[in-house]
Amino acid sequence: MSTSDLADILPRVIIVSRRSLRKNKFVDFVGEYHLDLIVGYGAVPVIVPRVAGVHTLLHSFEPIHGVLLCEGEDIDSSLYEDDEPNLSTEELEEIRRLHVSDTAIDKEKDTIELALAKHCLESNIPYLGICRGSQVLNVACGGTLYQDIGKELSKTCVPDRRVVHMDYDNYDGHRHVVNIVEDTPLDHWFKESLYNNMEIKVNSYHHQGVKRLAQRFKPMAYAPDGLVEGFYDPDVYNPEEGKFIMGLQFHPERMRKANSDEFDYPGCTAAIRYRFMFEFVKAVVAYQKKLNAIKRVPSSLKLDKELEQKRKVIVRSFSLARNLYEEGDNNNNNRQRKESDLKPGAEFLESNIALSMQQENRLKQMGATVRNASSYMERLKMNEEREKLARVVMGKMTVEQLSDLNLFYHMMGQICSDMLEKKQQLQTVTNGNLA
Repeated sequence: MSTSDLADILPRVIIVSRRSLRKNKFVDFVGEYHLDLIVGYGAVPVIVPRVAGVHTLLHSFEPIHGVLLCEGEDIDSSLYEDDEPNLSTEELEEIRRLHVSDTAIDKEKDTIELALAKHCLESNIPYLGICRGSQVLNVACGGTLYQDIGKELSKTCVPDRRVVHMDYDNYDGHRHVVNIVEDTPLDHWFKESLYNNMEIKVNSYHHQGVKRLAQRFKPMAYAPDGLVEGFYDPDVYNPEEGKFIMGLQFHPERMRKANSDEFDYPGCTAAIRYRFMFEFVKAVVAYQKKLNAIKRVPSSLKLDKELEQKRKVIVRSFSLARNLYEEGDNNNNNRQRKESDLKPGAEFLESNIALSMQQENRLKQMGATVRNASSYMERLKMNEEREKLARVVMGKMTVEQLSDLNLFYHMMGQICSDMLEKKQQLQTVTNGNLA
């Protein structure tokens, strides 16, 4: 199998690198936890380097079947608007001293990741944002962030509900409680660890977070101080259909006990090994299949002998229907003789699209147009009501059924093109004779 074949088979997940200074030069890196998980579930991580100008070349990384964004510096505050007054100069300087490594804004990374997030939202490409990646997702949809949780959220928070979200002295070991929202993906993932209080403890490495959650998202978890720790788009969550748009402020892939690979919670193990990345990659695989089905329909005309023969029978059926329409069907003997030849075309429509009795009856009428050639063209003119019905029907069809239907209309398009060319040639000859 060639490399190009593998590229077609394995789904591609885009990750943007983070820049660091090492031995007086910049290097790009991505955490191995994320790469291991992607590879472990059968996808290919494609690293987009954080270098100047790469945001103009993102189309070169197509096809993109999923995007995973994680960790990095603070997002430039100018990219999200907030009606409330900004922090004072003194407060901003203190924040920079406390969080030196995070407050060094990387505008190039911001540009790259916001462009990818918006591309996912526009094209329904599966997206998983962890920590900074969740903040990027919220900003891309018009939400805002706390520039510093300690300086902003703590001012309005009841003292006994205040939460430490960043502990440099106990970086990997620090945990705080979050409340899981019922009937959300996190609720299902951590079911084994949730009791009556719907609480778990999560790791925390951030001094910024979601301030105003974008309207399209639903919260999945809150910290006691009210900070949103996880959210998703319920209208775009169905991994089996390639739909997955989600942001997690904490790092479930790093919720492990000290000096051990053992996870904090049974639910965390499920989230990582069976649900968390598994559900994301499942959506990536499903999205790839949909994308390939759309792109490969023209080339799917290269069939094996049996299917090629079947295709020819169907094409001949519609060709005869076209001829009957042109010649008229007043000749009963001719119409009866060709009834059996027209049957495959009608059956093709009926068997590949029918999903319910009501839908089947309507679609049989479409099949009947093949038999009743005199009204064939007239009944193909879809009004607005039929178009809506067709969209509902096709929305419930499988990828394979849609591919077959697309193939059918591709064949019909070829027939129409051939007929149109013949008519144009005939018209040219007629006009020439008249001249």
